Amino acid sequence: MAKNFIVETSARHVHVTQEALETLFGKGATLTHKKDLSQPGQFASEERVTIIGPKKELANVSILGPVRSANQVELSATDARSIGIAAPVRESGDISGSGACKIVGPCGEVEISEGVIVAKRHIHLTPADAEELGVKDKDIVWVKLDTNGRKAILGDVVVRVSDKFARAMHIDTDESNAVGASGNLMGEIVKL
Repeated sequence: MAKNFIVETSARHVHVTQEALETLFGKGATLTHKKDLSQPGQFASEERVTIIGPKKELANVSILGPVRSANQVELSATDARSIGIAAPVRESGDISGSGACKIVGPCGEVEISEGVIVAKRHIHLTPADAEELGVKDKDIVWVKLDTNGRKAILGDVVVRVSDKFARAMHIDTDESNAVGASGNLMGEIVKL
């Protein structure tokens, strides 16, 4: 097995609870599967919302499924600044004290007092992958990206290990643009 992994760009998106989904899209609403994502059981839905901040709004933001136990909005730092939200860099699910916004759908809106984050770059690994790469859950590593004309080594990459994961690294659109990511970008953990 190769010691590298695919690096994917995670664009702005929203995770919602069933209650929020029904507020936004109507009683009994469910997420309509559009396409599978690399992580098992995760998918992009057909449903889209508008995220409203103090300065402006971002329209046509995808909801990822399945529904979650908490509402969360993941933006790039550029997105967050452009709409006036102070969004901390956090691991998904770590929303305490994070940014606030309004989420608007065709049937209603949900105001969240926290839940807007800039997702910390991370690598999803199975336990076998982690063992092969010599890392463990919550390790912080450096990853080398060999792109054409914009090679980079990214630090502060958190390792997330679960038997429910598939081997892939996620970076946001700011990071993707900074390294000139395109096509099948591969990453490799390096020791500095």
